[in-house]
Amino acid sequence: MEAKEINPNIDRTEKVISIRGLKKAFDDFEVLKGVDLDLYKGENLVVLGRSGTGKSVLIKIISGLLQADEGQVNVLGREVGNLTPKELDALRLKIGFSFQNSALYDSMTVRENLEFPLVRHAKEMTEADRDRIIRFVLEAVGLSQAINQMPSELSGGQRKRIGIARTLILKPEIMLYDEPTAGLDPITSIEINKLINEVQRRFNTSSIIITHDLTCARAVGDRVVMLLEGQFQRQGKFEDVFDTKDERVKAFYNYNFID
Repeated sequence: MEAKEINPNIDRTEKVISIRGLKKAFDDFEVLKGVDLDLYKGENLVVLGRSGTGKSVLIKIISGLLQADEGQVNVLGREVGNLTPKELDALRLKIGFSFQNSALYDSMTVRENLEFPLVRHAKEMTEADRDRIIRFVLEAVGLSQAINQMPSELSGGQRKRIGIARTLILKPEIMLYDEPTAGLDPITSIEINKLINEVQRRFNTSSIIITHDLTCARAVGDRVVMLLEGQFQRQGKFEDVFDTKDERVKAFYNYNFID
């Protein structure tokens, strides 16, 4: 998979996420040790790092699922740590969270899984409008034919696609992807990478993609940052991040990446 081409639609004058001095520990284990990070409008930002380095903790703090110990986390102009529960719920409607396991309800059909957030958060919407939106997002992820299937009837890659469709259904401004290619075969992973780029282009999203898959990072990242020992040690284009003599970075590349 070739590196992603330069994206002319990124607006580097507008930050949709701005993080300063973020710290998070669990008991005596410091996971994040003073992280600074910006996500610009229209950008796909990849956060790389080994398992257990705090990547998923970072996006859970961004979405208010975890609370920071120190620092400022500003999302779409709102300071997450200062929001009331009602304000936080309103902000989360603007954030699409694509979970590693797709987080589909096994007892519901694909249609019912996609309809669930609409029924919950858009009660005034007519049944016809719900049906139109469901069919639109299914078409966007290439699974129109799966509308009446159960999650158990889908492959791992198809479940990932449906999970992404469900995050898109409320038209979020920000997408947070947690290990989007984990557990997938190489061909399906390439399809998911293409879908992430298509979502960015078609829905004008700004995204953070958490991964340790370097093929994914190179394919979808407009910018890549590497989380090492609780801090961002490298950032830039994929090639720039790995153009270093830092043995920690070189070891990560050599172990994970097959060109």
